[in-house]
Amino acid sequence: MNIGAASQASSVSQRMIRHYEKIDLIPAPLRRDNGYRDYADADVHRLRFIANARDLGFPIKDIRGLLGLWSNSQRASAEVKALAIARAEELGRKAEALQALRRTLLELAERCHGDDLPDCPIIERMSAETDGTIGGA
Repeated sequence: MNIGAASQASSVSQRMIRHYEKIDLIPAPLRRDNGYRDYADADVHRLRFIANARDLGFPIKDIRGLLGLWSNSQRASAEVKALAIARAEELGRKAEALQALRRTLLELAERCHGDDLPDCPIIERMSAETDGTIGGA
């Protein structure tokens, strides 16, 4: 199938398919006589795997490892589980950081009068010298 059909079948954009080929996440497909890419069902299956892994928050580096485990019938599921737990922990840390940012913004917004006067703690906080930490409203 051509790249358009592979894109539709895998729900991965043509641009991302080309990108995954460029970074060797998927092998370059054979080319037809007219020069068009010719994808097989196995390519679409691999693209779906990549898309599902991305949806679960895995970065490309980890997806490479997961693809290797997926294709290895002798893999230990413990390796896959360890990757999933590590990713979940990283997502938890990011979620906590986002919650801290949200709390700071809400505290600043609460202190802002939101009237016609120029005084605004939100602007003051953004223009202040900080120590680089999150929060500190």
